[in-house]
Amino acid sequence: MSALQDTTRALPLVGRAGAPAPPVRIVHLGLGAFHRSHQAWFTAHAPDAAEWGIAAFTGRRPDAARTLSAQDGVFTLIERGPDGDRFELVGSIAEAVDGADTARLGELLAAPTTSIVTLTVTEAVYERDDDDSPLARLVRGLAARRAAGGGGLAVVSCDNLARNGEVAEAAVLRRAAADPGLAGWIREHVTFVGTSVDRITPRTTPDDVAEVAARCGYRDEAPVVAEPFANWILAGEFPAGRPRWEDAGAQFVEDLEPFENRKLWLLNGAHSILAYAGQLRGHATVAEALADPDCRAAMEAFWDEAARHLTHPGLDVPGYREALVARFSNPRIAHHLAQIAADGTTKLRMRAVPVLSAELRAGRSGVAASRMISAWMDFVSSGAAGQDGFQDPLRDAVLEAATLEGRERTQALLALVSPALADDAVVVSRIDALRGSLTS
Repeated sequence: MSALQDTTRALPLVGRAGAPAPPVRIVHLGLGAFHRSHQAWFTAHAPDAAEWGIAAFTGRRPDAARTLSAQDGVFTLIERGPDGDRFELVGSIAEAVDGADTARLGELLAAPTTSIVTLTVTEAVYERDDDDSPLARLVRGLAARRAAGGGGLAVVSCDNLARNGEVAEAAVLRRAAADPGLAGWIREHVTFVGTSVDRITPRTTPDDVAEVAARCGYRDEAPVVAEPFANWILAGEFPAGRPRWEDAGAQFVEDLEPFENRKLWLLNGAHSILAYAGQLRGHATVAEALADPDCRAAMEAFWDEAARHLTHPGLDVPGYREALVARFSNPRIAHHLAQIAADGTTKLRMRAVPVLSAELRAGRSGVAASRMISAWMDFVSSGAAGQDGFQDPLRDAVLEAATLEGRERTQALLALVSPALADDAVVVSRIDALRGSLTS
């Protein structure tokens, strides 16, 4: 153990110092860094935060729950701006729970005081049908609420999906279909709120843990790093109430779709281009890839295509693009491209395919969106993907298709993203011709 680690271990562990946690009224599925930098942070900043505690359940691993439980759910948010760091204790998580503890989940969802379920479970989870998925656990929890005579509540998806509230509703009802009575109860009592979420949250490093100890004088084994910017737009009803998130900066709108698309296409779409092209060209972070003229040009060209289909008057697309460049350029946010590159087949369906399809309907080529898909194909076909750790819900099919040659490989990979586009010979030829255009 190093001298620095010895010093850190001697410091007091962060916690509530005997103060009570807020009562649990929100259940969260998918405890991770983004939830803590976003929904937990917004809840902590609401003026009625003392009334709205969160019970946050982990997904695949219990580690975060164990670490946070030892700290009474309290953690440090490091807001990392270009000019320095700001440290803030966040105490809105009242319980951190192993996701495998389905008994506790059922107990909380059955409780009349529980009003909201929020989700950050990643895009791929909505397509899973196994009995141990977070959404399967949610359905069993809703069954417990029905059995207990509980009232309505809101399910709030905070994942990067177009129409994520509708997707969550369809996924939940599909899993509840075996019990028509439960499905009917869900339709009557549960609302599904759509959201657009935005805050760049890179992985925490040991250096971040050490920095908190040195700067704050206490030990925090689970700090979270985030950029200063945070955005949350919501649309839907909350039958059992909600925190005053709007006073913390959240925005409630009637029509969420234009805002969803702006975020999915401009921010997330740019991330995908930079993730695949950047790694092919030897870059590790968003800031590094953005500084590469070829990556930057590909991103801007895709933004130009997407902007043609972002016409809502409240979007301010030019201002949004300018702000994104500033955010992506923050040299102190190490947003790793390998982290962004995961689950490409799912992400491209929501980021590249809608823009390409809209361009084709308008009689244009959609070459910039096509280039994003071609960069992904080059990435998964190369050593840059790091195949031992390659993550995708269709991983085996992707790797099998990547072993093919030429146009056959292009068509097979495209079919995993969009079967309809893979049937368009012109689109396949265009994407095939773009292969290699963003390699180093």
